Amino acid sequence: MPATTKEIIARIGETDQLFLNGNTPELALERADLRLQLVTISQVRQEQMHFLQEAIVLLEQGRVEFEEMPLQLYINLSLHLAKAYMIYFELTKEDRFALITQQILKPMTNYENADIYFFLAYASASKKEPALTRHWLNKYSKTPAFDLELVHQHPAFDDYRKLDWFIKLLRSRMH
Repeated sequence: MPATTKEIIARIGETDQLFLNGNTPELALERADLRLQLVTISQVRQEQMHFLQEAIVLLEQGRVEFEEMPLQLYINLSLHLAKAYMIYFELTKEDRFALITQQILKPMTNYENADIYFFLAYASASKKEPALTRHWLNKYSKTPAFDLELVHQHPAFDDYRKLDWFIKLLRSRMH
């Protein structure tokens, strides 16, 4: 059950108080995630932009402030940052936000993480880069975490649905 706006705001207050005692990468991730939740709940563009900007600052700070952290936590911070920039792209339709997503995640492809591949495909499709979209979707399709329904329904891939390679990719994962 999704949290209500009131519950999210209360938790933001709690985590902001915790921050005053010292920041951790986990706390930065939670604080940013709470703000991203508010972005998806809000219907007011100005609020959405405000919470997005806060989330991005928290995530960027969390990625660089700490010398050591578990790799998975760094990946999660980076993926949340990519998500924030892609939400920014969806709100503004400015290619630069999809480009920033690519710049954040491209150096991390050696981790062979399905979500990294998906967000790179999403950003490439958003920038109208068919070759890169195909490349990243192929890599994503070879991971155990591949989500057929997500790829099939995601609006970023609308332009590709009738292309042979896209149809073959989805069919290959149906069996």
